[in-house]
Amino acid sequence: MTPQVEPVSDDKTHGQPFVDRFGRVHTSLRVSVTDKCNLRCQYCMPDTPITFHPTAELLTFEEISQVVRLLVPRGIRKIRVTGGEPLLRRQLDRLIAMVSSIDGVDDLAITTNGILLEEQVEKLVAAGLRRINVSLDTLQSSTFKVLARRDGLERVMAGIAAATRYQELSVKLNTLILRDINLAEVLELARFAADLKIPLRFIEFMPLDAERAWSEQRMVSGTELRERLESEFGTLLQVDTTDSSQPSADYVTGDGQLFGFISTVTEPFCGGCDRLRLTADGKLRNCLFSQQEWDLREPLRAAARTDENLHSLFDACLSAKYFAHGSPQSHLQPPQRAMYQIGG
Repeated sequence: MTPQVEPVSDDKTHGQPFVDRFGRVHTSLRVSVTDKCNLRCQYCMPDTPITFHPTAELLTFEEISQVVRLLVPRGIRKIRVTGGEPLLRRQLDRLIAMVSSIDGVDDLAITTNGILLEEQVEKLVAAGLRRINVSLDTLQSSTFKVLARRDGLERVMAGIAAATRYQELSVKLNTLILRDINLAEVLELARFAADLKIPLRFIEFMPLDAERAWSEQRMVSGTELRERLESEFGTLLQVDTTDSSQPSADYVTGDGQLFGFISTVTEPFCGGCDRLRLTADGKLRNCLFSQQEWDLREPLRAAARTDENLHSLFDACLSAKYFAHGSPQSHLQPPQRAMYQIGG
């Protein structure tokens, strides 16, 4: 039975913005809708039998919407839907429609591996989706199978092609380079993005993989990748931004092609972090690398639930946030859960 969610309280006492003890104003919420995925990428999931959360343990769309409705008056404006692979969640377009209709949500996006995108993009756009990031780490089927440990590159490419047909949908590509697997394809991927006039962002390999196989040797830094691109495109000019919470350092070529570098490991951007995270099973987190999380599912489903209970958990989560990487020492220590269990 789907739990009943009461209407949002009109109590105006919870309009205070989310500002942590370091003065960072939080405006972004990343919402995972499933821990399941149809790939087994080396930098994320294990290639072994996995026990995923049963449906009953996942937040319902109504519960997710309720959390968003409570957070928006306190300054949350940007929502990104993630997984696992979010398009595996049935009727995801219904959640997109629910969240996009909430007054105050200014930015609604999805991050996907693209396998199911071709068949779902029409419904997602009709529901109100306006931004989508698609993971594309290789243009070679053989490399895709090594990296993702599944077939599917053709479907990803079809999904990208389908998404770019909608003028109202902003499409970006995300690429993660592993030195021993796809480093030789950096320029090929960059040319592909440039031909489509789609921004391409390179994300450093982080110690968030389930197999704990991360190593500095396999990681390729944003600086090294930028130097490779400049050998092909000439000097890249950094794009000025007033948004200190933007994780990507963006650069542009002389003809306007945008490349971004999310250098979490080598150039941390924690000082401008404005994110909270909601896992598929209803845990609120203040950092990818946090060792703590706060359970929202139980109070959401409690018979005597009040908005006050939830606001108290929001505040506790934010007040416990460290300056960097979920640790008072600001070191990159892997959290207990892997990326797919937290939400990308």
